[in-house]
Amino acid sequence: MRNFDYFIKDIEAIPHTRDAHTLAVKSKDYYWYSPILKAELDDKMGDVMVSPRTEAEVIQVAAACAKHRLNITIRGGGTGNYGQCVPLEGGVILDITQLNRVINISKGQVTCEAGILIADLEKAVRADNSVEGGQEILMFPSTRDIATIGGFIAGGYAGAGSVRNGILKDAGNVTMIRVVTLEEKPRIIELKDADIQKVHHAYGTNGIITALTLSLKPAVDWVHHIALFDSYSAALRFGCEATEAIGSSVDAFLITAVERRIAPYYEAEFGARFPANKDAVFSMVNPNCLPAWRALVAKHGGHESMAFTEETLKKEKLSPAFECAYNHTTLIALKQDKSWTNLQTVAPWTAGQGIDITLVEKQMARWGDEVLMHHEFGRQFGGCVAFGLPLVSYFDKTRLYEIISEFEQDGCMVFDNHVYTIEDGGMKEIDHNQIDFKRVADPYGLMNPGKTRGWVKPSQQ
Repeated sequence: MRNFDYFIKDIEAIPHTRDAHTLAVKSKDYYWYSPILKAELDDKMGDVMVSPRTEAEVIQVAAACAKHRLNITIRGGGTGNYGQCVPLEGGVILDITQLNRVINISKGQVTCEAGILIADLEKAVRADNSVEGGQEILMFPSTRDIATIGGFIAGGYAGAGSVRNGILKDAGNVTMIRVVTLEEKPRIIELKDADIQKVHHAYGTNGIITALTLSLKPAVDWVHHIALFDSYSAALRFGCEATEAIGSSVDAFLITAVERRIAPYYEAEFGARFPANKDAVFSMVNPNCLPAWRALVAKHGGHESMAFTEETLKKEKLSPAFECAYNHTTLIALKQDKSWTNLQTVAPWTAGQGIDITLVEKQMARWGDEVLMHHEFGRQFGGCVAFGLPLVSYFDKTRLYEIISEFEQDGCMVFDNHVYTIEDGGMKEIDHNQIDFKRVADPYGLMNPGKTRGWVKPSQQ
């Protein structure tokens, strides 16, 4: 018997499969946004998928993997863009989507299992009577309806809600992460407050997240809003001022600027609400501040083309604003033209002024139709920020990295979304706290090996 046969014998009461089609699907995420990652990851596949229904079954799977020295890759909704849940060296795919219970809701926080869909979690906290009118989670990705909360915490950074509440890493947004270790006798470790950074954004490489506690705020029935402007510069000026005004004169959950050359990809759904001769800002606005919001739009020469609640959007068969933002903007374009890819940048922000819009104008003139601009406004570490997620017409790897270099020469930070290692993407350096925790929670280095450069197998030390 091979190791996988022994492994299956140890976990045979837990749902599992070795069906080739299922394994092919469950070994992929949205890495194909990047032509570079597509070439590198297309042939990667796990050997067996297991779907535990309880934390006790997760522990059983972890023990069996450690016992037989089998690699393991954790999978939620599979909506990541960097190959986080692609097994580089085969092994066990641990599908956590059956761990989908809400454990407890109280005023200001919710504890839930890691495999719950974010949309289901949001429905649960909005329906709960701990706070009159319900509560809401602080942020979610544009893939809210199909992503799991564990996957978002393990691989995400920001999302809809970040313009109001900061990023996942900001203190107080995530207050507890429960982890199962990968040992013959697995342990449960609860990380709290600052210690959650040991596993947050570690791609599931140093512990199996089974449960989390997240902060909540009173629910708002956000108005999904489109404002049109005569130039992308005007749209950016509006976005900068609106972002700095949140918490004082206005309140918003999302502010997304999308330039007019991307409008044709939205045309079939939004038509005149986002025409090709206007630049757009998609927002989610608190209805209590709509008059102030409209006044700010008018101040920057814009006009409103849509203002619907999510319930009305469904009746009108329109996508919510958050599905017109972040990486959904890239997806909308890719569905119609596979020649696009994207980048993830951060523009320097000056308090009271916002980003350097003159620089953005120069970049648009420099690259022409090769780069189409799209910015997400947010907050992080107590300050304002604009994340650039431009569409890039892909020619080859050399040209893509020339554009990355030009962004960096302009003073913009680039989070490289065309690599699958943690360090080479966002941080550009090894997070020794995460590596130290991996030595504790994954001593044999079985959790999706190859995703972090900082790990050295004990046998190689």
